[in-house]
Amino acid sequence: MSSTIVIDPVTRIEGHAKISIYLDQAGAVQDARFHVTEFRGFERFCVGRPFWEMPAITARICGICPVSHLLASARAGDAILAVNIPPAATLLRRLMNLAQIVQSHALSFFHLSGPDLLLGFDADPAARNIFGLIAAEPELARAGIRLRQFGQELIEQLGGRKIHPAWAVPGGVRSGLDAATRAAFAARLPEVRATTLDALSRLKAMLSRYADEVASFGAFPSLFLGLVAEDGTWEHYDGTLRVIDHEGGILADGVSPSDYQAIIAEASEPWSYLKFPYYRPHGYPGGMYRVGPLARLNLCRSFGTPLADAELLEMRQRAGGAPVTASFFYHYARLVEILGALERIGELLAHPELDSTTLRAEAGVNCREAVGWSEAPRGTLFHHYRVDPNGLIEYVNLIIATGQNNLAMNRTVAQIASRYLRGNQLDEGLLNRVEAGIRAYDPCLSCSTHALGQMALDVALVGPGGALLHRLTR
Repeated sequence: MSSTIVIDPVTRIEGHAKISIYLDQAGAVQDARFHVTEFRGFERFCVGRPFWEMPAITARICGICPVSHLLASARAGDAILAVNIPPAATLLRRLMNLAQIVQSHALSFFHLSGPDLLLGFDADPAARNIFGLIAAEPELARAGIRLRQFGQELIEQLGGRKIHPAWAVPGGVRSGLDAATRAAFAARLPEVRATTLDALSRLKAMLSRYADEVASFGAFPSLFLGLVAEDGTWEHYDGTLRVIDHEGGILADGVSPSDYQAIIAEASEPWSYLKFPYYRPHGYPGGMYRVGPLARLNLCRSFGTPLADAELLEMRQRAGGAPVTASFFYHYARLVEILGALERIGELLAHPELDSTTLRAEAGVNCREAVGWSEAPRGTLFHHYRVDPNGLIEYVNLIIATGQNNLAMNRTVAQIASRYLRGNQLDEGLLNRVEAGIRAYDPCLSCSTHALGQMALDVALVGPGGALLHRLTR
């Protein structure tokens, strides 16, 4: 007897979605779908706007990672102007993106996934949230909040506000960072670095306890895509695209992000508003690839900073080698990236070029089509624009990281359900693990502000003819 499990909404993610799990007549998992039910429309309503406005407009796509869209859009604007921005502006943009990685990864680990990891996947659901974590581990929770605060306040000092800063513009940035402010943030680095190292120690101690989750939370072969620097080290702002397979074989390398269409194509399905990007040479859906912190650490030769390089080496050893193909290790990779980002922030805060007041290049429309990019916390982000001779937008295509992980997230749900679902009975442990498989990718689906705490969840297991087999509500 075939049946369907629906999880709606998926909790503790940024945005709204639901999951459907389809069982065959033998009760085995036949298929799984991660439905994104929101329609945003940014690609359409930006048409007709001046490209100068695009960084400020597209920063509103997301309230969690506005910096990523701000920088990708500004870079597309740089290309329309056909200018090289001043060196100080490049360094300042890099600094803001690193701060964005810190604050977003801290949110993911301590607030969204931390309740599962630190309290247990089978913990009381009434306490398995940020408030329960604060009650159980007040010092750790406080340290996590301060770690995120460090990233947010650095963004605010650079851009004038923590969320949706209208700071990066075509040709550069609006303002710099004075020496006293740089020194104040440098003085805070030891505290947040210690918090990150403590979180890494705790996570490493959990790996044996969560061996089943490691083996089922998206543990499968796939491709990986992202930016790398010219020397093969970790990159988040510039560099070129690299694609590897699950054995580390390089399929594409040195590809300019402006030529992304040579290796990335997009598909759509009638049951989701989220697109399905894939590696073009392998077709759809065979060209499934993953992006984000795990992909970036799989792609790079090294991180390029001492503390992060030591942790990266240990992560690869604990995972059994590189590339690491278990998506549970996204949590591990986020903490390694926070650590490395803090090291690089320290280097940038001491850079003498930041004393420069030359922060913007002036020009007009010199190119009608351009691509901007950055590594968002969740993965590689592309902004592709075409403009008319007056600089009015004629075409916009946005390829976001969550979309690029879409195929992998769907496969992860099916893998988890296959491992944990027994018969027609639903339980909290199963449901939370299915959701946690999605949370491992830290999907960002909207710019909405979400309340902390419990969200409603009504899951029905329905058989042929609409018969209700089992229902679970929380």
